[in-house]
Amino acid sequence: MKENEIKTPAYVCEEAKLRKNLELLKYVKEQSGAKVLVALKGFAFSGAMDLVDSYLDGATASGLYEAKFAKKYLSGKICTYSPAFKDDDIDEILQISDHIIFNSFAQWQKFKDKALSSNVECGLRINPESSASPVDAYNPCARYSRLGITRANFKEDLLDGISGLHFHALCEESAESLEFVLADFEEKFGKYISKMKWINFGGGHHITRKDYNVELLIKLIKNFKEKYDVEVILEPGEAVGWQCGYLVASVLDIVKNEKNIAILDVSAEAHMPDTILMPYRPAIRGESKNGKFSYRFGANTCLAGDIVGLSVQEPDYNFDEEIKVGDRVIFEDQIHYTIVKNTTFNGVKLPDLVYLREDKEAVVVREFGFKEYEERN
Repeated sequence: MKENEIKTPAYVCEEAKLRKNLELLKYVKEQSGAKVLVALKGFAFSGAMDLVDSYLDGATASGLYEAKFAKKYLSGKICTYSPAFKDDDIDEILQISDHIIFNSFAQWQKFKDKALSSNVECGLRINPESSASPVDAYNPCARYSRLGITRANFKEDLLDGISGLHFHALCEESAESLEFVLADFEEKFGKYISKMKWINFGGGHHITRKDYNVELLIKLIKNFKEKYDVEVILEPGEAVGWQCGYLVASVLDIVKNEKNIAILDVSAEAHMPDTILMPYRPAIRGESKNGKFSYRFGANTCLAGDIVGLSVQEPDYNFDEEIKVGDRVIFEDQIHYTIVKNTTFNGVKLPDLVYLREDKEAVVVREFGFKEYEERN
């Protein structure tokens, strides 16, 4: 199938762009000596996992189902962390995982014997109480955060059996932000680092963004490894799927109410949730800043606010040519944090998953319909 034959709505992962991201992450691995795991919470495109597996060292999971996904689609290490593990899940998680990270000493004590007898390497998530994130909803170290153990609540007498420490303090952040957080981490927890086998720097590293200081990241990792003689692990999710695919929609109708409003077969609420939560205005292929034809894009749902970019100051898009019913609209960079968070709100169809290979052949990986809506309700 050719690219222009893809049935809408669909998320389209572009192999060539994904490979470019993975090449850069592989470079970081090779130059720094760090292990790099894909964070499935941000990127879990099943049709691309063979490619990811050929470049990275495994996956980090946020619970049982992500761990099972990693076991099915990847061959590397599986590191599983959850703010709290359920009794019903823990046995299977321990069977699947190579590392398990506990969020509190209470959870560690509860599952310690079982975890150690399963030969899984155990770690603790700590909270360095330091982050560069300006938005509390995306700041793991915001005040009152439930994520990780603060220095005031750290119990060094309970470290027997712990192989590593994990911190996750970033969200779409730079190497300079990591440097800042790392200093606080070392100040608060430095006395315990050399006792560990590994230190997990978590995710939120925007490594594949154009202005990211990759060489500084490599330097920070190498210096840290040399200073403490520990293995360093990174868990990028968004950096894996960054700008490597799009969401393609069709224009179903155009209504006029002071503005031209194009109604699409995709939903901001259901299919691009971060455009509302963060919020941000996704780029559309072919938009023109000075174009004379202006449109607002809305979903085929009954939610009044289901408008793309409604939460930002200028949600309208300009084009040099008129948009017509039946035209395709392509929202750029819609692979990370979309398929893992989308819903069937209002009974809207989940977008299919399509893998656009480097030879430009489009392969349908998943096709969705009524079954997915029915089974969620």
